[in-house]
Amino acid sequence: MLPILYRDSGFIAADKPTGLLVHPTRIAAGERTSCVSLLREQLGREVFPVHRLDRAASGALLFALDRDSASELTRLFRERAVHKTYYAIVRGWVAEAGTIDKPLRKDKDSEYRPAVSRFERVATAELPYAVGRYATARYSLVRVMTETGRLHQVRRHLRSVFHPILGDRVYGDGRHNRFGLEVLGVERLLLLAKELEFTHPRTGSPLRIEVPWPRDFLALFGRFGWNIR
Repeated sequence: MLPILYRDSGFIAADKPTGLLVHPTRIAAGERTSCVSLLREQLGREVFPVHRLDRAASGALLFALDRDSASELTRLFRERAVHKTYYAIVRGWVAEAGTIDKPLRKDKDSEYRPAVSRFERVATAELPYAVGRYATARYSLVRVMTETGRLHQVRRHLRSVFHPILGDRVYGDGRHNRFGLEVLGVERLLLLAKELEFTHPRTGSPLRIEVPWPRDFLALFGRFGWNIR
């Protein structure tokens, strides 16, 4: 079962675990289990995904419970009226804050499209281990607010400024991924969709949906000496 974060007559938000598809795709045509299939079974009714999360990521995922609600939520995402906040643990010490506006494309046959991510450094850590050419291993906890929703945007943008996410097998640093696995026990991409904020399209009230910190994040917070709960 998926943990439910919020539910009303038209919408439901769930806490997506890492490794689970939002819905079946052609690339993973043989996999029948997805967030959509689990929620349909859990609720005994149809659900409609209105945005996506990377398979390797975890966190807040919003669904509609009927087609009219799906249209309303899709419009909010299209108009960039849903504010998405991610947290990631990355290699190196990032700047205190900044904006990444590197255009991205879906694949080599697609056109580049605007992509904007704002970030803030939350905490830093330095461990007495030599990884690669440096004498110590440095990491940062970074908060990322996306203004667009391109494929793997957070992962690709952070890599573009030389701070790949720990545990990222596609865009990450292999040496730090191995160190993360063997020494820190990092077994997955450390990217969390922590918050969704928007104005409810029916009530007009502000709505904030937030997931709790996963256990593996909390374990690393303790290892790094970060007092974050």
